Amino acid sequence: MIDFEIKSKTQPIGTRKGQTVYFAQPKSQQYFTNKMLIERIVRETSLSEGDVKNALISLSNVVCEAMQLGMSVDLAELGSFRVVVPPKMMDSAAEVTVKDALKNPKIVFTPKQKMRDAANSVELSIDRGTVTTSSSGGTSGGSGEGNDGSFG
Repeated sequence: MIDFEIKSKTQPIGTRKGQTVYFAQPKSQQYFTNKMLIERIVRETSLSEGDVKNALISLSNVVCEAMQLGMSVDLAELGSFRVVVPPKMMDSAAEVTVKDALKNPKIVFTPKQKMRDAANSVELSIDRGTVTTSSSGGTSGGSGEGNDGSFG
């Protein structure tokens, strides 16, 4: 479940300049930690804690190596990672060089349908208790508290 609170702020620009607007912002982000992940996999499989830790470290190493080679990585039911290098538009073909015409590489994750369905079925709620003023209007990362260790 993701709990939201209502925030307000005064719009500094645009068609609503000077108007107070209201929006929902997550109260805090809950985390399923690495330790929780390892414990859950140990519980659901015949693997030991050390085996799971080693498998996760190896997975990280293999994915990083594939990224360095510019390869996409398919992680079965999770989805796939790929490196994307956005281009810059140049005025002439001579200007198209690695240094000038290519932006920094980005990693894109594309989830499989099962993962998309899980995200789309998350329970959402808005706490209408109080409205607080937001100075920046952005979202916060939260504290990571409020996690009972359950998943699923």
